[in-house]
Amino acid sequence: MTRRCILSTALILATVFGCKSAPPTFEEPPPAEELYETGLKQLQGRKIWGILPFVNHSKAIETFQSIVDNYPYSDYAVLAELKIADGYFADHKYEEALSYYRDFSDLHPQHPEVPYTIWRSALCHEKRKKGPNRDQTAVREAVIYLDRLLLNFPYSDHAVEGEELWRSLRQQLADHILRIGDFYRKRKENESAAERYRMLLNEYPGLGFDEETLYKLGLSYWDMNRKSEAEKIFQSIIQNYAGTKYAQKAEKRIAKEAD
Repeated sequence: MTRRCILSTALILATVFGCKSAPPTFEEPPPAEELYETGLKQLQGRKIWGILPFVNHSKAIETFQSIVDNYPYSDYAVLAELKIADGYFADHKYEEALSYYRDFSDLHPQHPEVPYTIWRSALCHEKRKKGPNRDQTAVREAVIYLDRLLLNFPYSDHAVEGEELWRSLRQQLADHILRIGDFYRKRKENESAAERYRMLLNEYPGLGFDEETLYKLGLSYWDMNRKSEAEKIFQSIIQNYAGTKYAQKAEKRIAKEAD
């Protein structure tokens, strides 16, 4: 009985230690090209019940990240970096997307997709913009990227829509400054108001605010008893914007002073 117990114990120990000493097995990842195609399909998503679109962005990002991790020196790794950014953008995670777009253009400055990453970086900021009465940091950051796009890649596929967005965002910035100027005028803080109006005219000319801003700048000078400067502004409006609403108002102001 004792011998049988000893043999049984030895067999158990051999089995246990034998299992522990067995080398771990690792599953080879699919080829980079296959992973890339899988990631693209995941980004396209599917339809639930054949109607509702559904995209598992996290899963797609995970697939593209596996290319970067397992095939870091392949061409697919570079493309995967870009698709990771696109995945975050599509998932409305603009801060993460911006980080990847920015890194891509920094790490691969000669890559043909750099204009695209600059355009998308601008959109990441634009998507987080607030109304004209709120902080305009996101709008200004978007304009910086659009300036870069239009200056360095004026003939890229995104230049036309980039210029349209550039103008729209600059109009919002101009509107923001105009509102601040109007705020100060209502409080009769005419010097501060005039400073904002001059800023708008200097930094955002030709966006449709010039005539109104000039008139309000003239009013600010008028209320500060700088009437000769105000009259020069009103005369400029009459000459350059003849027949418009603010030209008529300027004429009335001058006529009022003459009386």
